[in-house]
Amino acid sequence: MAVPKTSVLVLDCAEPKELADFYAVLLNAEVHVGHDSDIVEVVGHSGVHLAIRKDHGYAPPSWPRPEDSQQAHLRILVAREDMDEAEREAVGLGARPLDTKDNGGVRDTRLYSDPAGHPFTLATPG
Repeated sequence: MAVPKTSVLVLDCAEPKELADFYAVLLNAEVHVGHDSDIVEVVGHSGVHLAIRKDHGYAPPSWPRPEDSQQAHLRILVAREDMDEAEREAVGLGARPLDTKDNGGVRDTRLYSDPAGHPFTLATPG
């Protein structure tokens, strides 16, 4: 019998509380600060669970990487009819567009970086 497990994606950054606040608003989730203020969790009612960890020597990832290697990134699913509003919300919270050339159509995918530089996509399910 397998031991029950869960997983959490951990993002490193210089200011964990600020990045946690960004994702909590974007994902309609809550920020949980525990005993160790260097790790902050973002927990939502629809399965959202991220951890944000303080890295004192943090340097944001680059996109695209010169060698075109795939980096880990969040893929946030948004209903097609809500995509433009989700984009305005993300940018209004501090996200920076990286590549939105594939916006529109059946496979709408828009790439951004969060305020700490981590890439994430807004994408329609499919």
